Amino acid sequence: MAVTPVGNPYVESSDNVADFPGASEALAERIDIVGVNPFANAAARDAAIPSPVQGQMCSLNDDNKGYRYDGSAWVLFSGAGPANFTNTATGTYTDGGIDYKYITFTGSGELVVDQAGFADVLIVGPGAGGGGSNVSSVDGGAGGAGQVYEANVYISAATHTATIGAGGAGGPAGSAPAGHGAPGSITTLGNDLFSIGGGGGGARNGAGGSGASGGGGGGQGAIAGGSAFGPLTGYAGVTSAGGNVGGGGGGSSATGSGATGGAGTSSSLNNSATTYGAGGTAGSLTAGGANTGDGGGSATTIGQAGAAGGSGIIIIRVVV
Repeated sequence: MAVTPVGNPYVESSDNVADFPGASEALAERIDIVGVNPFANAAARDAAIPSPVQGQMCSLNDDNKGYRYDGSAWVLFSGAGPANFTNTATGTYTDGGIDYKYITFTGSGELVVDQAGFADVLIVGPGAGGGGSNVSSVDGGAGGAGQVYEANVYISAATHTATIGAGGAGGPAGSAPAGHGAPGSITTLGNDLFSIGGGGGGARNGAGGSGASGGGGGGQGAIAGGSAFGPLTGYAGVTSAGGNVGGGGGGSSATGSGATGGAGTSSSLNNSATTYGAGGTAGSLTAGGANTGDGGGSATTIGQAGAAGGSGIIIIRVVV
């Protein structure tokens, strides 16, 4: 189907094409279909190309991205298809008519990619430890959750090292800073993808630590919870209300309330909805589960250490 050239010039005088106007116009039309013509924005493109044909391409100056018309809509263009890994898959499944395979790293290892392309990647940072009690009262804050990062990303053909971050240890019994919960470390995939750990729960008179999600404040009074590192991580820890009750740890998808930790984030890359990165609850002494990125709870009785945070996890899913 011929289209009127809108971006590339009509070839007129070089190489004797003036003697073949039909061929020259057809060439310009073909370049307009497969060439990347720049437009200021989508509105300008749609005005210039009201009836695009399948395979037609353009770029937009306002977002500096390329687009291809797939027959019904303009979609982001990429010459890359799905990535492929040669590791033994942890599992396979079909969803929405698309076949997937995935691999789960619960401990450190290597992802071997023989075909560069796009993959769905879940990287969960480790949770932090809860604060310990004081020698005369129970008042530690809970640990913050690790960062939960999930996205469709381009992965190069190489061997990528997967490192699973360990959860932070619970703080020992004592006032700040001695009784402060330890922060989570970091979970990484290769050199570019990572999720950081949560901030530790505060001891009796100490603020919660900062991290992917903040730790809860100690319960001596209105002690501040720790902050979250940026908009792509989690939420701040809860400022304690006093009364020897610490604040809950921040979660990856919400802040907490009172002693209760914030909610985590659900992922289904392994075909099973699982929640990761929940903040710990103060006064629960509940440890973050292995490979969950959950924060640890703080002590429940006098002279008790806080609970440890949960370790991280990595799941990579590709189309097969």
